[in-house]
Amino acid sequence: MLSARSLFQEILDNDESFRLFCSIAASGESQGGWENGRIAALVPRSERALARKITRHGADEDKHGRIFHALLKKRGLTPVPVPPETDYTMLLERHGIGLAHDKLRRDEPLTVRDIIVYLVHSRVTEQRAADQMVMLRRHFGDHPEVGRAVRMISGDEDNHLAYTHEELLRFAAAGHGRLIQRILRECALAEIRVYRDVSLAVMAHMGRILGWPKAKSALLAAGIHALYGYERLAGWHRMVSLRMPERRDALGGPATPAPEPA
Repeated sequence: MLSARSLFQEILDNDESFRLFCSIAASGESQGGWENGRIAALVPRSERALARKITRHGADEDKHGRIFHALLKKRGLTPVPVPPETDYTMLLERHGIGLAHDKLRRDEPLTVRDIIVYLVHSRVTEQRAADQMVMLRRHFGDHPEVGRAVRMISGDEDNHLAYTHEELLRFAAAGHGRLIQRILRECALAEIRVYRDVSLAVMAHMGRILGWPKAKSALLAAGIHALYGYERLAGWHRMVSLRMPERRDALGGPATPAPEPA
């Protein structure tokens, strides 16, 4: 029977599929680290206190990228080029989600609206990341090879999600509530489409590497489409709600170092 656990175990057990998985993950995390670093450098004067938390967020993303590279190195593998159709971060930008890289490359201060757009993008994508890591932590948190990395990354994603809730609620209280809700809805609906397309592309690549029969690939594709249907109908609401997190100031301290070895 197909399950998230059996699927990931199959990917984990094969060097080439594991290599692709870690390469995709490392690329996305490293890109997130760069984006957060640039946003922290361009924060408007009125929000300079937020720059420290954005910097911490970027440091965590960079750390995650190093963890995935370390997992590859530990197995004697090197990264592979990331197929464009599996590049979640690039495809989100192409769909107008978050701040455009052209804007981040310019040395012009961002506006408060830009910061809200960044936080909304983070709120939605960190929900996806946190949910995925909860699943991996449940099934592989004690795995001898990847368990420690899974637990650390999962804890970080929970902190990132808490931070976006708290900061967006602060901006909502300052009078930006309608703007936040409008952008949240737009971002969530775009993200679920991108996530569907990336999931289909990743599973297609994994199927070729692992030699899956057509019936198995078709069943997995049907499951991805079914998830998209649910999220398009109602599931996206979980990405747009805001509530004060139990853990306040989740990114107020220094980033924790990556485990050695991963």
